[in-house]
Order: sequence, then C-alpha cells, then structure tokens
Amino acid sequence: MSTSSKAVEPPLESAGWVSSFLRSAAGRAAITGFGGAVLIAIGGLGAGSTRQHDPLLESAGLSWLRFGHGLVVSSVLMWLGVVLMLLAWLGLGRHVIADKVTKESLMIVIPCWLLPLLTSVPVFSRDAYSYLAQGALLRDGFDPYVVGPVENPNPLLENVSPIWSTTTAPYGPLFILIARFVTQVIGDDVVAGTMLLRLCMLPGLALLVWATPRVAQHLGANASKALWICVLNPLVIIHLMGGVHNEMLMVGLMMAGIALVLERHHVWGMSVVALAVAVKATAGLALPFLVWIWMRRLIDHTDEGPPQEKRRSPIAAFVMASAASVAIVVAVFAVLSWIAGVGLGWLTALAGSVKIINWLTVPTAVANIINVVAGLFVTVNFDALLEITRIIGVIVIAVSLPVVWWRHRHNDRDAMCGILWSMVIVVLMAPAALPWYYTWPLAIAGPLLQSRAAIAAIAGFSTWIMVIFKPDGSHGMYVWIHVLIAATCAAVAWRMINTAPEPHDPEPAVAPAPAPAA
Repeated sequence: MSTSSKAVEPPLESAGWVSSFLRSAAGRAAITGFGGAVLIAIGGLGAGSTRQHDPLLESAGLSWLRFGHGLVVSSVLMWLGVVLMLLAWLGLGRHVIADKVTKESLMIVIPCWLLPLLTSVPVFSRDAYSYLAQGALLRDGFDPYVVGPVENPNPLLENVSPIWSTTTAPYGPLFILIARFVTQVIGDDVVAGTMLLRLCMLPGLALLVWATPRVAQHLGANASKALWICVLNPLVIIHLMGGVHNEMLMVGLMMAGIALVLERHHVWGMSVVALAVAVKATAGLALPFLVWIWMRRLIDHTDEGPPQEKRRSPIAAFVMASAASVAIVVAVFAVLSWIAGVGLGWLTALAGSVKIINWLTVPTAVANIINVVAGLFVTVNFDALLEITRIIGVIVIAVSLPVVWWRHRHNDRDAMCGILWSMVIVVLMAPAALPWYYTWPLAIAGPLLQSRAAIAAIAGFSTWIMVIFKPDGSHGMYVWIHVLIAATCAAVAWRMINTAPEPHDPEPAVAPAPAPAA
C-alpha cells in the first residue's frame, strides 16, 4: 500500500476515496468477506436452517436446492462462503496486528460483511423459529414462562426444533416483548418474522460497535484489535446475525452498560446492563464486578472533594453501590415484567439447556471421553455419568464465581478480567453450550486480551467453532474426519495470526479519507 501523499490526503472526488479504500488491506478484506457473505446467503437457501415446508422457494422454482444434488451445491456454496469470510477475517487480522488498519476502516468493513446476511435464511441454527413461537405465545394470551410453543398451534410451530417445542422460554421479559412485537407486526409469516427479528438484533451490533472502542480506550488497549476480535469475528457476523440470536442484543447492551459505568455514568450503565439481563440472564455476571467499580468511584469522589469532607469508608461505599445497583435492576425488571404481564418464571427455564449434548462444555466432554474409553471394558450408563459430571460442573461454578468476584476488586481492569473469567467459567462448566455462547466472553476479551499469543488463540478457537458446526445447526463432533478438518483449520488460523508482521513495520496505518461534502 503506497505511503504517498495521494493515499494520505483527502481526494478531490468521492471516486478517489472509494478507489483508495478498495486498494487498502481493509478494502480487500471487505470485498472478500462480502463475497463470502453472498455465498452464505445463496447457499443458505438450501443448506441453511430453512423452513420445513417452504412455499416461497417452491414458487420461485428453487426447492431443488434443498434435496439431492441441489443440497450438495447449496452446501458447497455455503462452506465456500464460510471459508472466504474466515480468510478475509484472518487476513484482516494480520494487518490489524501490524497496525496497518485503522478503526475507521473497520467501520466500513462491518456493513460490507453484514448486508448480504440480512436477507438470508437463518444459518447454523433454528432458534429464530423458537423465538417467533415464544413471541406468539405472549401475543395470543399465553404465558411463555408457563407453557411451551406446542400449546399454541400455528404455522410458526412447525419450524420449531422438537426439543424446544415443549420448553418454556428461558429469556427475559425484554426479549419476550420484542418477540411479541415481531409477531404482532407480521402475524404468522415465518419469512417476514425472521427478517424483522434479525433487524431487531441490529441495535445490539450497533451498541457493541459503539462500546468496544470506548472500553478499549479506557483500558489503554487498541480499539482496532478489539473490534476485530469481538465485532468482525465470524462467530458474531455469521452466528449471531446470520443465525438470528438474541445474544447479539444481550452482548451489545452489556458492553454499552459497561462502557457507561467506566465513563462514570453509573446509574445509566447499570440500567443498560439490567436491560441486557432482561434479554438473557448471562449478562448478570457483569453486575457484581461493576459494583466494585462504582464503589471505588464513590471513595475517589470524597478523596477529590473539599478537605473538610470526611472520607467515605469502603464498606459504606460498597453498601451504597450495591443498594443502588439492586434497586436499579429491580426497577427495570418490575417495569418490563409489568408491561409484558409475566413473572420470573423464565429463571426456572434456564435449566432447559440440559437437553443439549455436545463437546463444547467440560462436563459433557469429560462424560463423552469416559464413555468412549471405559466403554471398551465395561458397560457405561452414559445418562447417569453425564448427570454426575454436570453436577460437578455446577459445583465448580458455584464455588468459583464468588472467589473470582472477590479477587478482582482492585481496579477497573481487574474488574473486567473478573467478568471475563466468570463468563469463561460459566460457558466451560455449564451443563451445555452452543457456539454462540462463546460470544459472551469474546466481547469482554476484545479490549483485554491483545497479546499476539492471545489473539492467535482466539483466532484458532473461533475458526474451530465455525467449522465444527454445520449450516443446518447440527455439529460434526462425533465424525472424526470433521473434527480433523476443524482442527486443521484452527491450526492454520492460529499460524496466520501468530506469524503476522510486527507493528513496527515502517508502513503507517492509513485511514480512508472521508468523501467530500456535497
């Protein structure tokens, strides 16, 4: 990339700006990722999480994409799109590490990768159909925390995964209200419903884009690296947005609330994090650590006040911060629950994830390994074994979280590390997990873990997660060739980032010059 004045100075015409950007590392990544996203959207028509009976595809003469050779073509297109997006992300990451890509350039890449997926069918998951069915329950006068979608027969129900059709909603009142709003607007139209539901996730992405650089700046981290890790990551773009997951809204609200607390807007920050909890309970892991931050600010405030003002004790500050935080959370939930006309039944539904069995959590992985090894010699009751390992996992969580909370109370960075550790422990030791669950700690890791080794590890793991799951939402963890392919891709991703050029390369970062005002 040239370092001449032409590349640095604002061009006279907008065409010059476009040309300059397209020649940059970010521009090349934007084009490659855009192509990959287009292929995913096209391939998703046959290989994605399509409707059980899709009259739209049939009327367009495209139903052949879902069967036989058509399904093979769709699958090839979709996997080619995933590969292109991964290569675009990893290639861009090499330039980010070398400090050759600016935050402003990344802001242009994000919509380029996202736009094609806004019109695709849900990919890598069928959760969007469950969301719609749960929203229809509230719309039609049922309590989604008491009954499952099966109690409300309608066209939305046939697309819900069987294991979730009888499960009550494990989501907070804010998300249930959003799902009801979508079904009130579109009725029982599945296609329009998934599109509108995806648009409702966009504010979460926007909040994540807004908050991540602010958190990075507060912690003295690189904003470009943080955005690359937790926004442009294919787990976010493909799984959260392409798959239409409410984690997108939860993570965005949580990070926005954290940013506000770090910027001393404590009441607003806690309120926004409470909204995140009202989408999905996981965001609540951040609240106790934000109390530490608020407590220290209350102490610092008296230290910076008039000399005659008595210094506030840590205990008094802690009590004030805790009481205020609890009051805010209670108020937010009281209002949202009153609007939705529901109670706290969603908390009891959180146990519904035990129906998921894969290798993404330690208890389930250990149970599978013991079953395979011990099964060579004796008969193993896998269900009983799995129950034991999962109980142990829950005990580890219950013991670890208070310890982590107490040990990470000293400063803002310490508190952020505590949030990260808490989320990692919960994801790894919970009874079950799915790929998009790992976006919880990913959002916190972006501004925190920016060493080359950490970024390479994140790249390798993110790639493995992307490849091990199939476009229709199933996984290949019991197919050894699939596991080997995923591991190989992860190793390639790790090496691509680990061998990225050093930041002291003489070529400076060049932001695309803004187009001239009309």
